[in-house]
Amino acid sequence: MRFSSRPARQLALAAGLLGFATLTACNKGGGDFAKTKSGIEYKIFKKVGNSYERREIGPDGDPTYKDRIGKFLLGHMRYTTGKDSVLQNTRRDVGMPVPLPLQELKQKGAPDEALSLLQPGDSGVFRFQVDSLIKPKSGQPVPPFLKRGGNVVMMYVATTGKLIDQAEAQAMQPELQKRAMAAQMKQRMASPEFKKQMEEQKAAQTKALATPEVQAQFKKDDAVLQDYMKKNNLTMQKTASGIYYQVLKPGTGPKPANGQTVSVNYSGTLLSGKEFDSSAKAGRPIDFPIGQGQVIPGWDEGIALLNKGSRAILLIPSPLAYGTRGAGADIPADSPLKFEVELVDVQ
Repeated sequence: MRFSSRPARQLALAAGLLGFATLTACNKGGGDFAKTKSGIEYKIFKKVGNSYERREIGPDGDPTYKDRIGKFLLGHMRYTTGKDSVLQNTRRDVGMPVPLPLQELKQKGAPDEALSLLQPGDSGVFRFQVDSLIKPKSGQPVPPFLKRGGNVVMMYVATTGKLIDQAEAQAMQPELQKRAMAAQMKQRMASPEFKKQMEEQKAAQTKALATPEVQAQFKKDDAVLQDYMKKNNLTMQKTASGIYYQVLKPGTGPKPANGQTVSVNYSGTLLSGKEFDSSAKAGRPIDFPIGQGQVIPGWDEGIALLNKGSRAILLIPSPLAYGTRGAGADIPADSPLKFEVELVDVQ
């Protein structure tokens, strides 16, 4: 995610604190839209006590904007068609204030100019004609859904009272990216195609684990794991699938549900004690959605057993790890594995 003057990029970066219900109410009241020389129709409101009052802008824009160029507003942003179909809602998709760049105006009639009219703490409703955003000469056709929406795009912005600089904005990016990825995963999981794919994947995995060869490997691995626990004085619980786990430090947070993104610190070793991987090598926890097949099956099941904040040991039989294929030179085929894990966060 990077800052840009393009409307689509601004859309992805906007957020804040004030709810859109207030903006919708402002849109229905407060008199007619004012209009800039470039054609943007707008209503801008400033907060006075616990209510909002209409703020008028001169024909040449806000003369104080020059003092804000290069900084960033924080605020929610929502785009809709003229018929209220939501195109983007950053409160829903990000859920926290994010930076809105304030830049030199190189294009009039676009969201950049609309943002230049806002002072920290303002809320605004802006109406654009689609032709002002998608120029006919550009060769880019107007999407049919915008035509059906009346060839109008509405932009609702609710800002906080704070301006931040470039360094502060950049410092927010890791958390914003994390939240955006979680929102994308949530939307993906809600699609019928994804649900069908996961059902097919689960059925295929169940069938593969039920073969005589794999069941024989489970029995072999279980004997090895029980011997390992005995030699190392480990008292562990066993799941129905054959994973052994021991909670070293109970967490007080929630257990992750299917599809939630988790952050996990870990070290992985062979039963010989040889480490093959760890989060320390990357310098940060690993993030992944639970139950979506993005990690080995033993992790999808084992991490879901833990409360946020827990530290635990997982012993995973090879069919629920890397199976007969192994993993490169570090993990031989048919290797049961040991992981020490810490569930740092649950989104």
